[in-house]
Amino acid sequence: MVFNLGEENLSFYYHINQRSFLLQTKSKKFCKLMVSWIKASGFSRTVLLSSSHAYQRDDQQLLGTPLRYLQTPSMQKVTGDRLKEMEWREMETVSTFPGVTDSEQRLYIPGGGATKGLFTDSCAEDIPLVVVLIFCSEGDNIPDAFTLLNHLNTWLHLVDAPAQMQPKWRIPASWRLLFGSGIPPALF
Repeated sequence: MVFNLGEENLSFYYHINQRSFLLQTKSKKFCKLMVSWIKASGFSRTVLLSSSHAYQRDDQQLLGTPLRYLQTPSMQKVTGDRLKEMEWREMETVSTFPGVTDSEQRLYIPGGGATKGLFTDSCAEDIPLVVVLIFCSEGDNIPDAFTLLNHLNTWLHLVDAPAQMQPKWRIPASWRLLFGSGIPPALF
């Protein structure tokens, strides 16, 4: 689904809600199609919100905040060092062969679905894209979603909020039945 969130200060916001699992055999095609669409749309920047399995973090990722970011080289030209100045932590690379050798590093986003593919394809196509992700566990991730969104808001200022308060976000209607419709009262 693609939602146009309107125009504010000549900035256009579009929201794509992609929550379903991708078929492993279709993931590369999906990434190519998305990157092609993003490029054809001519967005000045694209932000991808995602998550990664908390239980598969390595030792260096266990310390501090569970929030990380990645940015393509063309996005780096736009943002400069702004995200580092805000003390955001860049996603660490991990050893390809842990315990054997640390000479070869790779980007590893377990549980991130198409995130790595979209990021690497965006790098190859020179698309200004930033990935903001959170390490989280399975289950009810609504609080994690708000943490991720509040973190993004510190950079983009999507909504205004007093300095000591978190902004009020509207919960998507699709979240009401996230875990099913509940137990029918007729059972009791």
